[in-house]
Amino acid sequence: MTLIEQKNLAPQIFEMTLYGKLVKEMEVPGQFLHLRVPSAELLLRRPISLAEIDQTTETCKLIYRVEGKGTDIFSKMKDGDQIDVMGPLGNGFDIGNVKAEETAFIIGGGIGAPPMYELSKELISKGVKVIQLLGFATKNVIFYEEKFKKLGVTRIATDDGTYGMHGHVGHLIDQAIEEFGQPDLVYACGSNGLLKAVDRKFDDHPKAYISMEARMACAVGACYACVVHVKDDETGMSYVKVCDDGPIFETGKLVI
Repeated sequence: MTLIEQKNLAPQIFEMTLYGKLVKEMEVPGQFLHLRVPSAELLLRRPISLAEIDQTTETCKLIYRVEGKGTDIFSKMKDGDQIDVMGPLGNGFDIGNVKAEETAFIIGGGIGAPPMYELSKELISKGVKVIQLLGFATKNVIFYEEKFKKLGVTRIATDDGTYGMHGHVGHLIDQAIEEFGQPDLVYACGSNGLLKAVDRKFDDHPKAYISMEARMACAVGACYACVVHVKDDETGMSYVKVCDDGPIFETGKLVI
């Protein structure tokens, strides 16, 4: 694919816009791309979730945080550069059976927020009311706030209290339940702490889903580097692979 634009959204956080025919295959929110770092020293690809898909223009947007050599190299790439891309990979969020007028809690934490944007857009196109609950470490790393607000109700919490509610996203969930009632649909992506909170609160919800993160090597299920154990398994031997069994799973199923 071709890099056509790159923006610095916040400290160490970048938005990359890619163009290519591969976008025609990107149809499910919550899937990810596996990008090859253009460096002979770095062999493993980097998985990055899809933040936005536009099949009309054959473009997609990815948002990533610079955390090591690979993502640092990505951040220095220029418009017109070519990127070797595998994907779209993973199962994505199940929105095939959603109904108009249903209410969905869209829960995203930090760099887990990007895939929730495309999800919200697609749910709204089906007539679903979205309540977007986003958590960030501090005010200066918040991104896409205005874009989320254009889609629907958006509440933000920061760990240090510099913006929005002081605290973690769990507080926003409790507040949203008081205000809007129990949701018909729940979708979440973020840190393990966030996913644990969502998993506990909605463990027996019939339509609640979490997007797991894991270190990956192949991203196609061959190397078993991203396994997660399954709950209620006395042997402790049952597991799923985040890359191809997931990254989206029902709540109450996994050991997080």
